[in-house]
Amino acid sequence: MSSEKFKAGDLFPQIYLNTLTDVEVEIGKPTQGKDWQMVVVYRGKHCPMCTNYMKQLDQLKDKFYNLGIDIIAVSADPESKASAHNQEMALSFPVAYGLTVEQMKQLGLYISHPRSTQETDIPFAEPGIYVINAQGQVQVTDISNAPFARPELETLVGGLGFIRNPANNYPIRGTFE
Repeated sequence: MSSEKFKAGDLFPQIYLNTLTDVEVEIGKPTQGKDWQMVVVYRGKHCPMCTNYMKQLDQLKDKFYNLGIDIIAVSADPESKASAHNQEMALSFPVAYGLTVEQMKQLGLYISHPRSTQETDIPFAEPGIYVINAQGQVQVTDISNAPFARPELETLVGGLGFIRNPANNYPIRGTFE
């Protein structure tokens, strides 16, 4: 399956998903009085590395919030699996579910087939992080084709703090053509 990779600085695509609180949201649109949003795509309930990563993110969420960046987690899991997984993780930020293959392609994500029905029963997205700025542009992006290659969250929050500091006048990187 191929995906279209959008460029850093592009507008984040319009994608609507339901959250576990039964609210439809447009991912990439900040909420909670924040002006940036971080969209964290995780593989789903079947992935123990995702569980650990999401729990770590939850522990650091206030650091992101203090920078004006809200967080939403997204997976292809159906509502029942996402809900069961979130009961285990006890995340305190919004979790959206039901990301379709077409939406995964829109986001330029790597997509995998399950190795067995014990893993999961639908194609799923490999990890991705998108930080969308106040203009709706992709400020920072990181996608992976494997669960063990993700940005270190303390480093990410530190870098975003540097970017958000107006004194640094830090541009969107990776835009050379």
